[in-house]
Amino acid sequence: MSEPHRIAGGYKAAMHNPRVSDEAKQHASQELNRLERSGDLDYDYQQSKPDPNVTRGQKAAIHNPRVSEEAKSRLREDLDSKGVEFEE
Repeated sequence: MSEPHRIAGGYKAAMHNPRVSDEAKQHASQELNRLERSGDLDYDYQQSKPDPNVTRGQKAAIHNPRVSEEAKSRLREDLDSKGVEFEE
């Protein structure tokens, strides 16, 4: 299996897509469970490495005058919790 995270993402998307039949959703759920049990998915790696696109968006929002101070505060806390350095 070349990219198990992408395969799992496809199954998750199918399970939440209203255009997908119940039978297909059940199959996606079974395959996702099988994939998770196989150990091919390394969730620790996925969760420990922040997505660079999300991080850039958060940094941009902090500098956006249209974003509320409350939202900026939450963004700062999130970036701090990820260990991401940023300038204000």
